[in-house]
Amino acid sequence: MNALAKIDSSPIDVTPDGSDYETVRRVIEMITLDYRDQPSLEAIASELGQSPTQLQKVFTRWAGLSPKAFLQAVTLDHAKRLLGKEELPLLEASYELGLSGPGRLHDLFVTHEAMSPGEWKARGGGLTIRYGFHSSPFGQALVMATDRGLSGLAFADLGCEQAALDDMMRRWPNAEYVPDQEMTAPYVGRVFDRANWSCDQPLKVVLIGTDFQVRVWQSLLKIPFGKAVTYSDVANDIGQPTASRAVGAAVGANPISFVVPCHRALGKSGALTGYHWGLTRKRAILGWEAGNA
Repeated sequence: MNALAKIDSSPIDVTPDGSDYETVRRVIEMITLDYRDQPSLEAIASELGQSPTQLQKVFTRWAGLSPKAFLQAVTLDHAKRLLGKEELPLLEASYELGLSGPGRLHDLFVTHEAMSPGEWKARGGGLTIRYGFHSSPFGQALVMATDRGLSGLAFADLGCEQAALDDMMRRWPNAEYVPDQEMTAPYVGRVFDRANWSCDQPLKVVLIGTDFQVRVWQSLLKIPFGKAVTYSDVANDIGQPTASRAVGAAVGANPISFVVPCHRALGKSGALTGYHWGLTRKRAILGWEAGNA
């Protein structure tokens, strides 16, 4: 369902003249008019004289999605217009939308949802995960997907495929795993072929992790293509500046490599530090991105 349409169909549980309604109306108005400024939740809350936490709760209860997700939906709608009907070049469209560049625009076209806390606690119980091994620019890629979207992407050297599969299966031990090359093959083209990074067909990703891990992975999606940040930067972005070590652990636990770009997170000194699929592969990915940025 289109995120903008979702607002119109969400249940309303207070009267239209209530204060919650007025808050939501003003947030929608601000985002619709000021989307080029890409206003943060904190900036919107300050303008309305409310706390970010309360504003997030009220808007999400009414709209069924967060202010940030609504901003992304508005921006995406304008992106489709600029790239389609108006035929603007990607770079020009990116800046027109208030984004940092085409890499950020690409990240916007990765739509994601998180499993509920209950689904996470079930450790994959009730989930059917289909998987397949495919060739990629960075070695064998293990692709995993549910009926809701891409849920796993790992790498393996030749001869080490089973170890990579075992590693990913340990993350969700109660899921049912079904080998399905035909179902997972289309994801390879969508992920690794830049010609298929399309705003008209966003890549759907399912994030399966704790609330903290999901927030870290969502922060990674903000890092522009061809750029890098430190763990401290990510910790600050999620509002937990002292949690750099925990952020590093969450980055290392990212199950959707490359798409959720954990390779763009570096140590405090700028060192590459660890990478779950090997530092050589991390260097290769960063080099490929730098050459294509």
